[in-house]
Amino acid sequence: MEPTAAASTGRIEIDPAADPRLWLEEVEGERALAWAREENRRSFARLRDDPRYAERFEAALKVYQSEDRIPYGRLRDGQVYNFWEDAERRHGLWRRASLSSYLDATPEWEPLLDLDALAAAEDRNWVWQGANCAPNGSSRCLLTLSDGGTDAAVRREFDLADRRFVVGGFETPVAKGNVAWINEDALLVLLAADPAETTTSGYPFVARRWQRGAPLGNAKEVLRGEVSDVGLWAYRLEGTDNESYVVVSQGHTFYESTQWLIPGDGAPVALPLPRQVDIHGLYRGQLIFTINESWSPGGDRDHAAGTVLSFDLKSFLNAGKLPSVHEVFVPGERQAARNLVVMATGLLLIVDDNVVGHLMVMEFDHQAWQAREVALPDNQSLSLIHSSPREDTAFLAAEGFLQPATLYAIDAKAANATPIRAAPAWFDSKGLIVEQREVASSDGTRIPYFLVRREELAFDGDTPVLLYAYGGFQISMTPGYSGIRGRLWLEQGGAFALANIRGGGEFGPRWHQAGLKTNRQRTFDDLIKVAEDLIASKVTRPERLAVDGRSNGGLLTGVMYTQRPDLWGAVISGVPLLDMLRYHHLLAGASWMGEYGDPDDEIEGAFLRRISPYHNVTRDGVYPEIFLYTSTKDDRVHPGHARKFAHLLSEAGHPYLYYENIEGGHAGAANLEETAHRDTMLFQFLVQRLMDPQ
Repeated sequence: MEPTAAASTGRIEIDPAADPRLWLEEVEGERALAWAREENRRSFARLRDDPRYAERFEAALKVYQSEDRIPYGRLRDGQVYNFWEDAERRHGLWRRASLSSYLDATPEWEPLLDLDALAAAEDRNWVWQGANCAPNGSSRCLLTLSDGGTDAAVRREFDLADRRFVVGGFETPVAKGNVAWINEDALLVLLAADPAETTTSGYPFVARRWQRGAPLGNAKEVLRGEVSDVGLWAYRLEGTDNESYVVVSQGHTFYESTQWLIPGDGAPVALPLPRQVDIHGLYRGQLIFTINESWSPGGDRDHAAGTVLSFDLKSFLNAGKLPSVHEVFVPGERQAARNLVVMATGLLLIVDDNVVGHLMVMEFDHQAWQAREVALPDNQSLSLIHSSPREDTAFLAAEGFLQPATLYAIDAKAANATPIRAAPAWFDSKGLIVEQREVASSDGTRIPYFLVRREELAFDGDTPVLLYAYGGFQISMTPGYSGIRGRLWLEQGGAFALANIRGGGEFGPRWHQAGLKTNRQRTFDDLIKVAEDLIASKVTRPERLAVDGRSNGGLLTGVMYTQRPDLWGAVISGVPLLDMLRYHHLLAGASWMGEYGDPDDEIEGAFLRRISPYHNVTRDGVYPEIFLYTSTKDDRVHPGHARKFAHLLSEAGHPYLYYENIEGGHAGAANLEETAHRDTMLFQFLVQRLMDPQ
């Protein structure tokens, strides 16, 4: 499959082995940081010095720091735990409230850890990355803290009863990886702290049992993968019958894994599952999982990719062979089982039907699964916030492009959803409508997309439109409310489009796999056809159309920039992959070869060269202005991608803006204020390019 033709002459040839911009891959290099700071000054002069910027920044910051935001939480032992940031809490506050209090309009919060005070005392830019608490009602938790937002982090033991860190307790070095509680006095530790136990993707491939009181260096090896694996990840699997297990997922590629059950003693046991699988939990002894490839266990009937299945885990452990497999949910052609959690009284399953969510309660009568639908507002995106197999209540959020989120408490036994609280409306939606459209891609596949626009749109091609897409890693793009987008774009007269292109998970594994590796041009063609449809239907015209994407979506928009520069008045490429011939050598890049392909493979490498944005810029091409942004602290997607692309454009004389947040990790920001600045700059760029007179 060949890419769409781009500007065809004067391509700037770059040899990956002798790239003249390798100095920009030195993350903390003095020369690279000096260059980034100078680029920031240039972008600030254009965007932040705009007299409209201050008012719009304050409008964005008010949304992010609002005390009226929904305090989403995790439910554990009758307590709801929440991490909160606002104007007074730059780093944040970890707190909890009783479930009964949380269900009231004004919860009574008990503070647990003031991260601002900790950051000041330790002179670190601590960014919260979550809490992992010991089982059986223990007061001990491991808190994951990152300095500046990197994936590499420390885990420190915290006592909920004393509300302080445990002196002499568990504490890990800074590293990528994770830990799982075996019991209150033992951890399963998987850390990429030792290069000898780190995969080529930068993650751990050895799991060790660490006993309280012993040095970490004496932790006993439990499971060893391969240096060629993506990595090992551990988690606790707790069931509704009070059973619990520790499981390690050995990721051979990004999508293929072996699931190992780790017993208290003895050798690890491989679970009888296909290699492309997602495990969700244990309900009434049934192990619940989704297969991402077709599967015929024991030569029995074939189960299609995307099907949710179960089997009795204890029966397997006792007999050593796979017992009867039950179908929990079989999706239709335009359906996907997107979100699934276990609670004490039922299995909750969100089914997307043509990208619109429905909530199902699934129950097992020891022979088959039965389904009931929970009544919720139509045409909204649903997200299960948290549940526990030991709790009778779960939380769900429902929202739409024009509907702020409402938080519901779910009673699975009654198949009932009770609204708890709603987020405020942050922009005037009067006169706005949402429509779902479809367009045929280059191979005839129907591609859906949403359009948020004025009901009285003139269809004269004069409306500024921001088009967003992702198209990778089986991640679904669903309708969502954004006060920032509403205030800084929709209220200014802009329209917004969201494309559900292949490579995502909107219609299950097959939709994702249709855009893998050398099939990836399909995802690019899908987005091109959406853009062409917006233009052909006179919603907009190229001078008024922008495309935006982040991470994998940053690669997508980078390809839009090089393959079809004629379609856009502006392009945004955030924390992107852009050098697709060296991506597997940069930070976590090697872990994504299952998604993109191997640059060193003859066939896959040739395709990557044809689509790599960094290798397809032409000197004499006519390109729209592009805004590139990244973070120095992003240790997942290397900032060198955006740096090198911006430097290349500078030398070629093509218009661009570049912003690098010195903190922030892969999110591109480490706190709410930085996030507000980043988003205000993005929308200021769009207003200047698409709305201001040129």
